[in-house]
Amino acid sequence: MKKLVEYGRDDHPDDDDEKAQLAWAVAAMDDCDECGDLRVELTVEEAGRAGTGLVAHLSPATARRLRAALAGALREVGEPVD
Repeated sequence: MKKLVEYGRDDHPDDDDEKAQLAWAVAAMDDCDECGDLRVELTVEEAGRAGTGLVAHLSPATARRLRAALAGALREVGEPVD
């Protein structure tokens, strides 16, 4: 089973020649035979280039670390953390 949770694009202007706009997707999955357990899948790729990105299979503990890092970055820029 693989279930898409959310997807989107970064907020960088798409007309910047120096930095590509990125797309991301988060899914919950249980079909990674090599992983042996449930995973959170994070895909990041250049917008408009589906299938060419990098895919991370995160354990629940690693996904929580990523969530904490994002919350820390939000606090650093003065944004509330829900």
